[in-house]
Amino acid sequence: MASYCMTVTRLRLVLGEGARRLHVSAAFNAKPKVAMSRFEPGTSISYEKLHENIDIVRKRLNRPLTLSEKIVYGHLDDPVGQDIARGRTYLRLRPDRVAMQDATAQMAMLQFISSGLPKVAVPSTIHCDHLIEAQIGGVEDLKRAKEVNQEVYNFLATAGAKYGVGFWKPGSGIIHQIILENYAYPGVLLIGTDSHTPNGGGLGSICIGVGGADAVDVMAGIPWELKCPNVIGVKLTGSLSGWTSPKDVILKVAGILTVKGGTGAIVEYHGPGVDSISCTGMATICNMGAEIGATTSVFPYNHRMKTYLNKTGRADIAALADEHKDDLVPDKGCKYDHVIEINLSELKPHINGPFTPDLAHPVSEIGAVAEKNGWPLEVKVGLIGSCTNSSYEDMGRAASLAKQALDKGLKCKAAFTVTPGSEQIRATIERDGFSKILRDVGGVVLANACGPCIGQWDRKDVKMGEKNTIVTSYNRNFTSRNDANPATHAFVTSPEIVTALAIAGTLKFDPETDYLTAANGEKFKLEPPNGDELPARDFDPGQDTYQHPPAESGSVMVDVSPTSTRLQLLEPFDKWNGKDLEDLQVLIKVKGKCTTDHISAAGPWLKFRGHLDNISNNMLIGAINIENDAVNKIKNRLTGEYGGVPDVARHYKANGLSWVVVGDDNYGEGSSREHAALEPRHLGGRVILVKSFARIHETNLKKQGMLPLTFADPTDYDKIRPDDKISITGLATFAPGKPLKGVVKHGDGSQDIINLNHTFNENQVEWFHAGSALNRMKELQ
Repeated sequence: MASYCMTVTRLRLVLGEGARRLHVSAAFNAKPKVAMSRFEPGTSISYEKLHENIDIVRKRLNRPLTLSEKIVYGHLDDPVGQDIARGRTYLRLRPDRVAMQDATAQMAMLQFISSGLPKVAVPSTIHCDHLIEAQIGGVEDLKRAKEVNQEVYNFLATAGAKYGVGFWKPGSGIIHQIILENYAYPGVLLIGTDSHTPNGGGLGSICIGVGGADAVDVMAGIPWELKCPNVIGVKLTGSLSGWTSPKDVILKVAGILTVKGGTGAIVEYHGPGVDSISCTGMATICNMGAEIGATTSVFPYNHRMKTYLNKTGRADIAALADEHKDDLVPDKGCKYDHVIEINLSELKPHINGPFTPDLAHPVSEIGAVAEKNGWPLEVKVGLIGSCTNSSYEDMGRAASLAKQALDKGLKCKAAFTVTPGSEQIRATIERDGFSKILRDVGGVVLANACGPCIGQWDRKDVKMGEKNTIVTSYNRNFTSRNDANPATHAFVTSPEIVTALAIAGTLKFDPETDYLTAANGEKFKLEPPNGDELPARDFDPGQDTYQHPPAESGSVMVDVSPTSTRLQLLEPFDKWNGKDLEDLQVLIKVKGKCTTDHISAAGPWLKFRGHLDNISNNMLIGAINIENDAVNKIKNRLTGEYGGVPDVARHYKANGLSWVVVGDDNYGEGSSREHAALEPRHLGGRVILVKSFARIHETNLKKQGMLPLTFADPTDYDKIRPDDKISITGLATFAPGKPLKGVVKHGDGSQDIINLNHTFNENQVEWFHAGSALNRMKELQ
């Protein structure tokens, strides 16, 4: 973050019926002084309204409320009339703000431009963090990214200026760290176009990852819909110490709940153990909660959050939160749908993987497990940082281990990379000497960006297809995610364990019990890591990287060249024709896990995120075809030849043949990228038929006029053959809660009739009829 002295043109505490509201409207000086929050003009922090809505709902439901219920229900558009039933009804909410990272902001802003609205209706920001590829080091990589992505950055900067959206320039840091340092606060409801938006839950916020179309709704001033979440309680007792870190909490929870155990629920941490975790540690836990499918995660307001708010220039907000603390913690006696208990005093360091973030192992056992399974023991690369683990505390604890190694004449045996989460973190750890220690032990400090965590890594040390192991402090480790190599075994763990394993160079090292050999031959053990929660001095804000939207933007031009390969204005999708969907060709029957990385890969494809036709050339190229166990190789039923999935889909579309994808469980888990829904719609798809969906992807499909359907009987998946055609009937009376029928027509002339479920509500049915949510928005203007 680059935060600068704020010249407050209006900062007033408004008294009202015993409650105070902080209202900020600011201009910013050019010279840095102290870290201050970046609030757009008119931004309000109203605990008065939150309290009023909570009081209404509590009296209606006549029961104690969980913290997540307080914040969510406190943002209801109609707290008096809203039907509220966990796991069943759809809530209409009024989020406080929107945040977009640059890869998803392109499509979100293109959709907002298509809406014809002059300005965003709620405070919104764009964050440039996804398009910076890790190659050499931070300075060089950032310079190259600015040159390569100039067209996209210019589009986002001018679109932000035109429509009233704040713009964080490349180099400012990762969206979630910027939000934590600036925009999250206890009780806020924020949506972000990235699946790890829940990071803000570490500051008592409800921060939810969504697709770009959802962001457009909120920016347009339309109530945002969310299925009323269930609430999973995680009770923490004991306290963290030694090698155990906040990351181990979520690694343990992921092992318990699996990648889909949190679907449709908010995970709410509570109990006496909470106070032993720093604010940024709580953010780590909430961040990786996305990997269990949770809607979001949240911690109750406490003194650790107050300390963080004070240190990041938000003492006024901390004072208000203190006054309204009763609304920022769960009610006594509140009920959770499911409760997990974890004793932090007994929790051991964990490492999860490979290939899935829920395969949990104690670090003490990973060496033996790896040997048994034939996983490479040698650690080729250790990578720390990312949006999950790049706080001052994280970097300090990692540096404390690196210093011990250096004192014994050692450097990392593995390659080692360090990704600061923000410009503020980069500047502060540089000032305080952590960066030098990490470089001296063999580390390369990368740009303040996502980098290898999302596949933005020009990796050179292994050949494609070469079996190898990497360990990271990231949040996600799907096949090929970090380096596009399907043979890379990626494990996620804490920055401390990554650093220790990078020094040792092997998975077969337990830092709690095993010894290293110093340069002089002496055997020694690493002492447990230590590091300050926050810097003793103020944060160093670093360079100025924020562009405030101008008060007058009439003269700002937003240009998209018709010949651009990076950006493309959107054309509206066709409306439903009023008929059943007849004889949809099965494009591909997907075998096993199919994440949004499989559906719309990142890495080198990120450069096309603003160009729908070009990005569609990666549609489902990572999915496994059940017919031949191959990726990106399916049979074209019109020609009889095999081709890539996007190529066959384009051929079907050109010949007027609509198609359907058939998939397995938790289809679309992972990223919030709506391209995974836009691409099938653009290439002629009409239906995605699976055993179950991940929450964000299912909503994204609905937003684009697709029909996401599930088998009423999951075993019906086995009835579908790769060459089948499927008709979807009952659309003339398509309505909430009313199943549809699928007529499966086999190549031998036989057929099966199967029942198909959906989760559409009345508004979402209208999206389908109109062809997309954006089309429906235009109809209502």
